[in-house]
Amino acid sequence: MSAPSSPLEIRAADPDGQDVRPLLLAHEAHTSSTSSPEACHALNIEGLQSPDIRFFAAYRGDSALGCAALKDLGAGRMEIKSVHVASAARGQGIARQLMLALHDIARSAGAEQLLLETGSDRLPPFDAARALYERLGYRYCAPFGDYTAHPESAFMQINLTG
Repeated sequence: MSAPSSPLEIRAADPDGQDVRPLLLAHEAHTSSTSSPEACHALNIEGLQSPDIRFFAAYRGDSALGCAALKDLGAGRMEIKSVHVASAARGQGIARQLMLALHDIARSAGAEQLLLETGSDRLPPFDAARALYERLGYRYCAPFGDYTAHPESAFMQINLTG
């Protein structure tokens, strides 16, 4: 695959914007079709507009190719939510670039730790996501916040300091 001609730009976006709405609808469809209802924690567009959430999209030109969000959990902790890359744009490193940008944004906001919930090894459609998080240095952890243990959920964290 040849490298795309224009650079990827990651910037704040409106989760209800016409450019990112298809990404979020695809993300909701993916998670609801692969996870049981009690293990499906994807936020809808309204949920992503909460004041404690910052939403971002990865653009190439005017096209939104991926998205992700940061939820402030307080006490120096943030949760990564709604990481999704358009199916036609997968394999280009967009999810990795989004994650690294979130790390930088979270550090700049004073976060010391990032946490996330994703599908467990019982859900093969989440294998690539877990592999990416592992390569980035995330380690498995216990459920956090309002989450409870579930066989279809995996919880991961990374420390952003030393």
